[in-house]
Order: sequence, then C-alpha cells, then structure tokens
Amino acid sequence: MRTHPAFHRALIAAGLTAALSAVPFAQALAQDATAESNGSMQSSNQTVPGKVDDAWITTKVKSEFATTSEIPATNISVETREGMVRLTGTVGSNMEKNRAVQLAHQVKGVKSVDSTGLTVSAPADSP
Repeated sequence: MRTHPAFHRALIAAGLTAALSAVPFAQALAQDATAESNGSMQSSNQTVPGKVDDAWITTKVKSEFATTSEIPATNISVETREGMVRLTGTVGSNMEKNRAVQLAHQVKGVKSVDSTGLTVSAPADSP
C-alpha cells in the first residue's frame, strides 16, 4: 500500500514544526538552569522550598502529637515559620506541655520550639 506524497510532506512539516517550536522552550530551560547554578534566581523562587519544609514540619509535629497518647493533640495548634515551631492551646499539666515540646524538637528540620502560647489548664475542683 502506497501513501500519497502530500501525506509525506505534511508529516515532515509537522515534525519540523514540532522540533523548531521546542527550541525556544529548551533555550528557556537552559537559561533557567544557568541562572540557578549562578545563584541569580529571584528570591521569590527561593522561598518556595522553605514553605514546603515548614508545611511538612507542621504536619509531622501534628502527626507525632496525634500518635502519642499523653498529648491532647486536638487542643494544640502548630505553626511553623523557617523551622521555628510555635505551639498554642491548652494542655492538662506541665508534664503534657514538656512532652509536646520534646516531641516537636525531635522532628527533623525543627530549629526551635516556642511554647509560650501553650497554657496549662487548672484542674477542675472536685465537689
């Protein structure tokens, strides 16, 4: 079975068009790679990995709290900025507070833990 010569020309034209349109894209990628290796990328692009790391740290700390029976995980909020974890909320004792701080410190990437917003609730008086 023979194909029509016009089909061959169309196929060749499509291939050339695809190849030539990829050149500017490849050049743009090469320029980005060169700029990145030279350290001349804009600072807004460099903060994205830090944001991802902070989100990961927050999730990991919350996960540690949720899997530890002596921590009231639902009563503690976790915020992370540049590896610094801030705990806020209420715990039942100083021992729970210290354990929460200890668990947060153990998470990879945590630089410091601020627990000043973590308060110890007073036990209810028994009648």
